[in-house]
Amino acid sequence: MINVHTLDEFIIRRQTDFPYATGELSRLLRNIALASKIVNREVNKAGLVDVLGTTGYTNVQGEEVKKLDLLANKTFIASLELGGQCCGVASEENEEFVAFEAESSREGKYIVAIDPLDGSSNVDVNVSVGTIFSIYRRVSPLGEPCTSQDFLQKGCEQAGAGYVIYGSSTMLVYTTGHGVNGFTLDPSIGEFCLSHPDMTTPKSGKTYSVNTGNFYNFPEGVKNYINYCKAIGKNSESPYSARYIGSMVADIHRNLLTGGIYIYPSLDGYPDGKLRLVYECNPMAFIVEQAGGTATDGFIRILDIEPQELHQRTPIFIGSSEMVSKAKELLDNS
Repeated sequence: MINVHTLDEFIIRRQTDFPYATGELSRLLRNIALASKIVNREVNKAGLVDVLGTTGYTNVQGEEVKKLDLLANKTFIASLELGGQCCGVASEENEEFVAFEAESSREGKYIVAIDPLDGSSNVDVNVSVGTIFSIYRRVSPLGEPCTSQDFLQKGCEQAGAGYVIYGSSTMLVYTTGHGVNGFTLDPSIGEFCLSHPDMTTPKSGKTYSVNTGNFYNFPEGVKNYINYCKAIGKNSESPYSARYIGSMVADIHRNLLTGGIYIYPSLDGYPDGKLRLVYECNPMAFIVEQAGGTATDGFIRILDIEPQELHQRTPIFIGSSEMVSKAKELLDNS
């Protein structure tokens, strides 16, 4: 008989790793996994039902809201509210955080920051998308509504973080600060099963992921790094390859497994870049660091940045440690 470890079984076995092992975090992770199964079902039906295209609305980022963005947002918030372990959620799709009103939720010890559907524009053309989530222990008093300070904690304070990639297979990857583990959804039984235990990322790689269409809007140091990567491709028997999917989850997932660097730097007109610190960069940085990689804004560690606002943006250089270090060297010297 094949020895299959489901996500639920794995979480329960690892519960003693948590500094506050009373079960709430375990149940919270399982609620996120349940919501991701629902979103996965809807993503897989895209094109067959009316979930493609835009809603006609824009979110707080000024971005068009896709129908699947809205569906994913509602699904995750509803699942987290019903679970009772979470007292509030901050989402890319909501201008303000959502404080749950039920008495049981006010007693919840955690808050969640989430990008419900990263790279949602890719759904219309059948390219991988994802979900990114970050979990913190609340700092506000139990029994009261959560506050903005619960969400404006440094990334190094995260109790857990993860992502789900909806691709050729659906995977959930998460960490609680004790390494990184990946689970693949087995559609025949409807369960996430352990497929990538103790994930580590190579110290270096051959892939650089950056939207080179913005090359002339990049800082000089970033241009120098891209030219460095291209020069290796020209002069080496083992060249670098440019690979950019346009979904942060998909690009970082590939690089996490095979080695590489993902870059979204500052741009002319966007001095802080476009990616959000709280619910995109912090959780991905936590995961990559736990897998042995590095994540910086080009100069300082992402997880040491103190957020000032919910939708704060930051440049990010994330991936294999030697590649991120080389990028920083060229930025420092530019």
